[in-house]
Parts: sequence; structure tokens; C-alpha cells
Amino acid sequence: MSDAILGQVALGYSPFIDRNRAVTATRLTVFPLKPDAVLDATQLLHAVGNVWPADGARASLSVASENLLRELLQTRPSTNLMIEIPVFMAADPANVEAIVALHAQGSTLLIKGRPLQELPREVLPCFKYSIIDLADDRRVTEGAIAPAGVSRNIPHVQSGVTSVADMEASFNRGAAAVLGWPIDDVLSTAAVGGKKAGQTDLQVIVELINRVDKQEPIEKLEGTLKRDPSLAFKLMRYINSPAFGLSVEISSFRHAIMMLGYQRLKRWLALLLATASKDTNLRPVMFAAVRRGLFMEELVRSSNDDEMRNEMFICGVFSLLDRMFRQPFSELMRTIPVPERVYQALVDGTGPYQPYFDLVKAVESESLYDFRTAADNLMMSVSEINRAELRALTAAAQLD
Repeated sequence: MSDAILGQVALGYSPFIDRNRAVTATRLTVFPLKPDAVLDATQLLHAVGNVWPADGARASLSVASENLLRELLQTRPSTNLMIEIPVFMAADPANVEAIVALHAQGSTLLIKGRPLQELPREVLPCFKYSIIDLADDRRVTEGAIAPAGVSRNIPHVQSGVTSVADMEASFNRGAAAVLGWPIDDVLSTAAVGGKKAGQTDLQVIVELINRVDKQEPIEKLEGTLKRDPSLAFKLMRYINSPAFGLSVEISSFRHAIMMLGYQRLKRWLALLLATASKDTNLRPVMFAAVRRGLFMEELVRSSNDDEMRNEMFICGVFSLLDRMFRQPFSELMRTIPVPERVYQALVDGTGPYQPYFDLVKAVESESLYDFRTAADNLMMSVSEINRAELRALTAAAQLD
């Protein structure tokens, strides 16, 4: 089947996060590059189905094209694909039959926005959740308790959340989930559980990265890793995941070094470092870091430059360590060895990897304007970027 639609739209993504800080689904936003373009909903479902098959994880489609969304309402997406419907389309009598039919066949529907008029009686029960932007939520300014006579008949998902404080407040107001990346907290040395976040938990991995960087003997590396058996187990799980693509099972850390070599092992230690924190509030940050690393690697896969691919992976995975350690990169990079080009991007915001990093952040922010600007700066085609993004999301799903 043709995937021409990947050259006609810009794709963005963000997570659904529940009150336990677990990522329960991924939102995929779809922006048409030309407002009057005729887009094929079947092609979209085929491209999405390669990442989230019917028996796979849940995803939500947020389509910023009324014509494409109307066509999508006439299809039969797999039940793990949720469909977001703007309130103006939900209120249109012309869409009632399609919405009711989708609901009847098991699709999960979400309504976006605050209704300015009463919805048709038939469609109201079809929506499992409403999506309410933080800026439009009356309860934010009126308090956590709803005003007299005001109630919500549909559980809500809070969008527009950019900090842990916003996330916690949304759950206190009764949100079933928040939508977005709560990673914009200002860096501080505030303690979590009486100590600087992550320092003790991550010390072993930082030491191991330094030893691998120096290519120390296997015996010394094994001795370091044995100080935390849970980290050894997690590292083996990552290396043996389908995303790694090895044809044989890695049975020990020694075996991993023999099979991978020091340089390839460093990238998976980087992944381990970015996902080892036990702070539940950092789970969305760790989730974002993994996807950043995989996405940045995929953006340069066609270069056939293994060194560049590994460095781009590390750059993306390490890009949120400042949040995890609550230290600026200028301090962190004194203890964690990284290649010069990675250092330039993370510490100075410069160098050859910075434009790729800008593109990844544009995709995460679901901004069409920033997506266009970043793509132009890299001189990459939209279809090439979208394919890299979908490959990264596929690999991330294999790691989860």
C-alpha cells in the first residue's frame, strides 16, 4: 500500500500519563502541510498500524484536518486506536451517524474542547474522555471543587501540562490522565526523599560509563556492575530486546562486551542511565529521553555513519539528564564522558547535532511551524522525517 501521505503531513507525538506516572498511550498528531490537500485516511491507518498493530499498545489520533478526520470517521480503525474529535464536529448533526457507528464497533472516542452548544443526545454517550486544555480549565481559576451546579459527565484528560506541578494539580482536580511532556521544571537542587534526585541511584552507572570509556578490563567492569544486580538485569533486558536486533541472546555482561564491543555498549549504558531513576515523577522524563535517542538515531540512519548514529542516540538519551540530576549540563558533563559533538549540543546549544535536536523538540511540541523551520534547516524531506519518527516509535514500543 502507498504511504504517500507521509510526504503530505507533519507528525508529532506526546504521551498520555496516568496518576501513577505510567505512560498509557501515545498521541500522534497529524498536520496537513497544505490546508486544501486531499489526504487518504486508509494510508494513515496503514502507517499507524505498523507502529501500533491491533494487538499492540494504545494510540490516539489527533488529526488537524477536518476533511481527513471526516474520512477517518468513515473507516473502521482497530480498537486500540483512539480518535480525537473536536467539539465543533461532535456538535454537527452530519457526523452523528459516523460517531455512533464508531462507538458501536468498539472505538474509543475523545472529545476535544469545551462545548459552546448542547451536543446531540446520541453522541454524548459515545465519548469515553474529554480533553480539556489547562489554559481553558475553569477549575484552575475557580478551585479544585467544581462551582455549584457544574459537573463533568465525562472523565477528562488534561492537555497543556508542562511541569510536574501542573501534572500533580491536574490529578488533584480529578483528571484521569495528562497529555504532554511535563519536563519544563526549572533546575534546582531541591531534595527528593532527602537527597539530590538520582545521585545515589545513578552513581554506579556513571562509574561504569567512565570505565567503559577508558576500555578497562572486563573484570573491573563486572565488579562495578555487580554492586547493583537490578541494573545488570535491566541492561541485559535492553540488550536482548527486539529493538537491539541481535540474532543471539546475550547471557552475561561479559558476553555483551564480547559481542558488542566497548563503543556499542556505551549507547546502552547511556539508555540505562537515562531510565534508572526510581523517582516516579521522572517516569515521563525517562520515557521522553528514550524516544529522543531513538528518533535522533533514525534521522541519520541513511548516512551509514555508525559513529554518528551512536552519538546522536546518546545525545537524545542524555538530553534530559539535567532534569533527572537537577544539575545544569555544564556540571554534569564534568563527570559523564560524552563525544565532543554531543557536548556542543547539550552544553552550548551549538554544533552539527543541534538542528536535529531542534527538530525532535518541534515534533514533541506538536508545532507545525517549528517542524517546518527545523526541517528546512536540515534540508530533510517531510516524508524522510516522518518515516524516521515512526521507526523510532516502533523501536520504542519494543523496549517498553
